[in-house]
Amino acid sequence: MKIGIIGAGAAGLTAAYELGKKGHEVVVFERAPFVGGQASTFDLNGSKLERGYHHLFLSDVDIIDLVKELDMGEILQYSDSSVGTFYDKKIYKFGSSWDLLKFSPISIVNRIRLGLVTLFISMIKDWKKIENFTADEWLRKYAGNSAYDAFWGPMLKGKFGEQYFNQIGMTWIWGKIHTRFASRSNKFSKEKLIYPIGGFEQIFEKLTTLIRKQGNSVNISQNVSKIIIQNQKVIGLEVHDSPASWSSPQPLVNKSDDQIYSHSNSNIKFTKYKFDSVIATCSTPVFSQLIEAQIDVKRSYLTKLKNVEYMSAVMLILVINKPFSKYYWLNIADSSIPFVGIIEHTNLVSSSLYGGKHILYITNYLTKENRLYKLEHKDLLSEYIPHLLKINPEFDGSFIEDSYIHKVDYAQPIVGSNYSKIILEHNTPIKGLYLCNTTQVYPEDRGTNYSVQLGKKIAAKVMEKQ
Repeated sequence: MKIGIIGAGAAGLTAAYELGKKGHEVVVFERAPFVGGQASTFDLNGSKLERGYHHLFLSDVDIIDLVKELDMGEILQYSDSSVGTFYDKKIYKFGSSWDLLKFSPISIVNRIRLGLVTLFISMIKDWKKIENFTADEWLRKYAGNSAYDAFWGPMLKGKFGEQYFNQIGMTWIWGKIHTRFASRSNKFSKEKLIYPIGGFEQIFEKLTTLIRKQGNSVNISQNVSKIIIQNQKVIGLEVHDSPASWSSPQPLVNKSDDQIYSHSNSNIKFTKYKFDSVIATCSTPVFSQLIEAQIDVKRSYLTKLKNVEYMSAVMLILVINKPFSKYYWLNIADSSIPFVGIIEHTNLVSSSLYGGKHILYITNYLTKENRLYKLEHKDLLSEYIPHLLKINPEFDGSFIEDSYIHKVDYAQPIVGSNYSKIILEHNTPIKGLYLCNTTQVYPEDRGTNYSVQLGKKIAAKVMEKQ
C-alpha cells in the first residue's frame, strides 16, 4: 500500500516509521525546512533549543519506549521538577501536596479542602463520571469559590481566555492532574520530569533517518496544497516544492512578525502524487482548507471541521545572563499580568548547555483577535518587562541578551464538557483519508507523548483497512 502523510511532527513520523516496518511505501511531506513539528528546535548560539517549552513525564511511556527503541535512551535526563504560583505579589511553592497546605491566600480549611479535592481527582479512574461537568462548575462546587478564584480560575482563564474558560470540561483538569501525579513515585513526593539532552529534534531526526533506511521518503520544505479526492475516495496529494523562508522563532530585529514564514509565489512547481491512503496530521482548520473546494466532500463534514476551535500560543523566549527564579514552572495567577506562565528551562537542565545563559519561555494563549497577539515583537517585550519586575523586583532589562518570538496559530484545542460525543473520528467520510491531530487526544491533554501514541494508533488503523 502506498501512503502519503501530511506533516513530519511526532504523529506523522511515528506513523511513517510503523507503516515502514510492515513494508508499506510511505512519503511524508512537511512544509517547514525541519522535522519535529511543535517539538522541533532552533539554533541558539550553537546549541539546540525547542521553539516551545517541552518536557516528558514519567508516565509518557509511548515516547520513552520509542526513544529506547531508537537506541537513544542515554539522552533522557531525569530531574526533580520545581513548581511555583505567583499570586497577590508573592511566589508560592507548589511542588508537592504538602505545599498546598502552605498556600496562605486561602484559609486553612479551604487549603485542606483544595488538597483533598486534588487528591480525590487523582483517584478518579473513570473520567466519564465527570465528563458532563465543566471545570468551572465542578471545581466551584467541590473545591469552593475561594480556592477556585485563587488557584483553578486563573489557570483556566490564562490557558483559555475569558471567551472559553468556563466552557472547558472537567476531564481536562482530570487529565492534567493524572499526568502530574503519575510522574511521582507516590502521591506526596516530588514530581520528576524528563528532558532529552541535546533537544527533542534529535529524536525525530533519528526517526527520519530510519524511515529513509526503510526505503521511504521524508520531504521537507514541501507544502501540500490539496488533498485530491475522486468518487468519495482519496487518490493523491498536490504538493508544491518552492523553498520556504522560515525564521520562527523570530529574533528581535527590525522585521515585521508577519515575515516569520513566507515564500515567493513565482515559479512554484506543483506536483501530483498518487496514494492509496493519506494521513493528515495537520491542524483541523488546515485540513479543512485542503479538502473544502472539492464537490466529493460532504458539507456536513466540513461544518464539523469548522466547529473545532483552538487557542493560539504566543511565546517570548528570553536569553538572560542571570537566573530569574528558582522554579522551572511558574504559574501566573494574577489577572493584572498579561501572560499565563514562565518556564525557566535552565532550572530543569543545566545552563552550561547554553553557554551559561538562562532560558525563559514566557507563554501566553490568546485568540488571534487579541491585542497582544497582534503586537510586534519589540512591543510585546516592552509590555511584558514591567510585569517581570512585579514577579522579581531585582530583574532588569539589561539581563536580556537575546529575545525571540514564536507563534503557533492552532496550539490548544478547546475541549468542552462531553467532548467525547463531538470528537472527530480518525476515519473521515472519504475512503482512505484519515485525520490524526491534537484535537483527538482525549481525555489527556495534548503532548508529544500522545502525538507518538496517535501515530501508532493511526498506522494500525490504516493497516486494518488495507
